[in-house]
Amino acid sequence: MIATALTDMFGLDHPIVLGPMGGVAGGRLAAAVSNAGGLGMVGGGYGDPDWLDTELALVKAQAKRPWGVGLITWAIGDGILELALRAKPHAVMLSFGDPSPYASAIKAAGCKLICQVQDVAGAVQARKAGADVIVAQGTEGGGHGGARGTMPLVPAVIDASGSVPVVAAGGIADGRGLAAALMLGAHGALLGTRFYASREALGHDQAKQRIVNAEGEQTQRTRIFDIVRGYDWPNGYTGRALHNAFMSRWTGREDELAEQAATVSPEFWAAAGDGDYDTAMVWAGEVVDLIHKVESAGDLVAGIGAQAEEQLQRAGQLLRKP
Repeated sequence: MIATALTDMFGLDHPIVLGPMGGVAGGRLAAAVSNAGGLGMVGGGYGDPDWLDTELALVKAQAKRPWGVGLITWAIGDGILELALRAKPHAVMLSFGDPSPYASAIKAAGCKLICQVQDVAGAVQARKAGADVIVAQGTEGGGHGGARGTMPLVPAVIDASGSVPVVAAGGIADGRGLAAALMLGAHGALLGTRFYASREALGHDQAKQRIVNAEGEQTQRTRIFDIVRGYDWPNGYTGRALHNAFMSRWTGREDELAEQAATVSPEFWAAAGDGDYDTAMVWAGEVVDLIHKVESAGDLVAGIGAQAEEQLQRAGQLLRKP
C-alpha cells in the first residue's frame, strides 16, 4: 500500500484522484472511484444547478467513502457553492481562478480545499488562500489547462507550495505515471481521460470508443469549442480535444467562427446531442495511447494502484552499492 499525505488526509487506499470533468464525472463515477479507494470528484462544470443536484444526490447515495466536487472558479454563480456544500462533500476543488473569495466558506463547512493550478504563481496564490492540497496540472492533460508541461511543472509547484501536499495531473493514465509523479515528490495523481473511458462515466459510448481508438498525436489544444459554445474563458486557457472535422474547418479562423456563432452554434449543439463527434468535441489528453478498452472505474483504481506499487518496488532495485 502506498501511503502519502493525500491518502492520510482522506483515508484512501490509493493516491488517486478522479479529475472532476464537467459532464463526464457524475455521481456514479465519483462514487465508484471513492468506493475503490481513490478520491472521487463530481465535475461541477459551469455550475448547472439541476445537473449538480442530480449528480450530488447520486454520489451521496452511493459513496461509502470520502468524495468531493470540483468547480470552475470563474464560473461559480449565485448559490452554486452553497448548493455544493449542502451535499456535505469531503473536499471542494477550485480550478482556473483565484480561490480566495471562496476559501473561508469551504473550510467553514468542514471541507478540504483543493486548488488546481497551471503555473507557479497559481501555486503561491493557492497556498496563501489556505489550500489543503494543490494540483499541478500540466498541458498534456485533456480538457482545459495551461501551457506548461507536467514533468517540469510538478517539482516547481512542489518547491513553491511549502508544506502543502501536491498532486500531479496531466499525462497520467496508469501506474507508471502515478509512480513517476510520486518520484517527482507529488503525493498522488489526478486522472481524467483514463476515467472518461470507463463504464460509469457520463457521455456517449462513441466518445469513449474514440478515446480508445485514438493516438496522442491526434489531440490538440484549441479555443474553437469554447467559441462555438459561447464560453468566454480567461486568457491562457485552452482545451485539449481529439482532432476532428470541426477542428480542421475552423482552426485558424477563430475570429470568423465568433462572427458566425449564431448560425454555427445550433448545428454544433445538435451534433453534440446526437453523438456526432466529427463536429462535437471529445476532451482527451495525450495519454490516449495508453487506453485500450473501456473498463470499470473500480478495476482501474485497483489496477493503477497495484501497477504503481510494482513500479516503485522495481525502482528500489535499481540502487546498487558501489
